[in-house]
Amino acid sequence: MSTNQVTALMDEMAVFVCVVEAGSFSAAARQLGSTPSAVSRAIARLEKGLGTRLLHRTTRKLGLSESGTQVYGHCRDMLGSAQAALAVSGQLHDTPQGQIRVSVPKAVGRFVVHPHMPDFLAQYPHIDLLMRLDDRYVDLIDGQIDIALRITDQPPPGLMGKRLFDIRHLVCATPAYLARHGTPSHPGDLSQHSCIYLGEEPGDARWKFRHDGKTVSVDVQGRYAANHTGVRLDAVLRHLGIASLPYFTAKEALQQGALVRVLPDWTFQTQYCGALWALYPPMRRLPAKLRVFIAFLAERLADDPR
Repeated sequence: MSTNQVTALMDEMAVFVCVVEAGSFSAAARQLGSTPSAVSRAIARLEKGLGTRLLHRTTRKLGLSESGTQVYGHCRDMLGSAQAALAVSGQLHDTPQGQIRVSVPKAVGRFVVHPHMPDFLAQYPHIDLLMRLDDRYVDLIDGQIDIALRITDQPPPGLMGKRLFDIRHLVCATPAYLARHGTPSHPGDLSQHSCIYLGEEPGDARWKFRHDGKTVSVDVQGRYAANHTGVRLDAVLRHLGIASLPYFTAKEALQQGALVRVLPDWTFQTQYCGALWALYPPMRRLPAKLRVFIAFLAERLADDPR
């Protein structure tokens, strides 16, 4: 097996050690902040790469095969050597260095995180960033991700994290559009307007608002829908209608007066509202590169309303 092949399987080897020591795929998944299916796929990739079966699977327990016993010993030695090497270099404790693989929702990555990354890279010249912008759920093991930025009420089981800031949504329009078509005074008035919405699911055209403990839903319609925040922002700035946008996207246009809030006394409710967390698998001590990245984001975003 070539060096490249060995390197490609190192993550799977670490997962294999965790499975053996945890006693099951589900227990290993909880420790790694992943899912049992993702752990199972990692073991399957390792078995395929090594060309041998490592585990005997039954409905009640897992057992090591003869070759699995030998492979486990070598993999455990590999992890021990890696930890020793990291301790010597100071990467775990003192010197922030290496690559950070970050998963982040598209709009948050483009409008919130990316603008601060030049300063981060300048401040930490020995750290490289690989940022994957994707609105879909990304498993930290399957996706080989160090940190996932996700909108959630609290860290899911098996993950640790730090709350960064709250994301809120609003509806807005240009003064020119409202002068031409009128300004809604109640959510029900939106049914008579051209609304620019997400358009991924039927429920995206059903907008919900809350005011003084009362919730109101309205089915909106319009000639333009787009599942990209930047496109919806551009569309509303071109006077195509009233748009639903996260505040961080519309903030600059609102400050400049190019946009105004519609129904400012009502709170717009959507599944994309909530807290943004930096999530990572539980570990005894965060590597320095992850520790400084999370601290940097928390400091930059703490006082900037979203």
